[in-house]
Amino acid sequence: MRNAYIKSTGSFAPERIITNKYFNELLDEDVDTWLVENLNIRERRWCSENESTSTLCVEAANRALKNADLKAEALDLIIISTDTPEYISPSTASVVQFKLGAKNAGTFDINTACAGFVTALDIASKYIRSDARYKNILVIGAYAMSKYLNMSDKKTVTLFADGAGAVIVSATENSDRGFLSSELYTEGQYHDWMGIYAGGTYQPITEKVIADKDQLLKFAKKFPKEINPITWTRMINELTQRIKVTPQQINKYFFTQLNINSINETLDNLNVPHDRAHTIMEYFGYTGSACIPMALDDANAKGKLKENDLIVFMGSGGGLAFASAIFRW
Repeated sequence: MRNAYIKSTGSFAPERIITNKYFNELLDEDVDTWLVENLNIRERRWCSENESTSTLCVEAANRALKNADLKAEALDLIIISTDTPEYISPSTASVVQFKLGAKNAGTFDINTACAGFVTALDIASKYIRSDARYKNILVIGAYAMSKYLNMSDKKTVTLFADGAGAVIVSATENSDRGFLSSELYTEGQYHDWMGIYAGGTYQPITEKVIADKDQLLKFAKKFPKEINPITWTRMINELTQRIKVTPQQINKYFFTQLNINSINETLDNLNVPHDRAHTIMEYFGYTGSACIPMALDDANAKGKLKENDLIVFMGSGGGLAFASAIFRW
């Protein structure tokens, strides 16, 4: 049976490093202690003025292409997951296609917030499994949320960061390798609890919107802290049961990289050692839809993934949207 597997990975983060000390001075209080103890965040990267989402995507994509020993012309499709797009329209993927010189690739963006990369990975896998014309698909999760931060809002400005992670998803005739199962799930009643709510048709940009900073990211309400561990645990249990393995048989877990306590609580629920989850938030902060592919690339570059390893991706983000998938490496 034809299947889709992850042929290569790549990632990129801007050079500009913002440490927790910066926010201690900006906000005139100690936020470093809380960020380290609760989230495991010590520093993050922010774009410079001349960097944007497409900049991050192109750098990550070129690294993934190099690692796959592929030229951009070999790409059949580019899918970009981001909720910080280059423009409202057209798609960021079309910009990246041009900058890469991927002249044979179709393009589109998706937005399921921070669950987006796993959603895009699911889509790419099913394109390859269902249509023999698709052999190599570039999937990117990208985030340039520093462009949308309110510098006086400590609930958001200390957490969010910029980066991009990319994978090349390719076709294989070896059905034992690659995509095994997935699930998408949404709790839509939370759609107005966190997001960027101005700039679309609901609230177009006006002088008043800008004066009130309504075009910036905001937490409108505080999410129940148990919602991620409960939902992640359920979805992972269902996925593993579907392919007839246990959570303890999974070699590596890649979670949304916001809260180390939520990750550890989920692993405890699953009776899995904490070191099975590979995390990068300590030095990259929260990079939204980019965090899972960035963590995957980091683990891959450090030789922490072995052939035939079972890997779980578990993402969640505003909406609330959740996406999970299992691959055999």
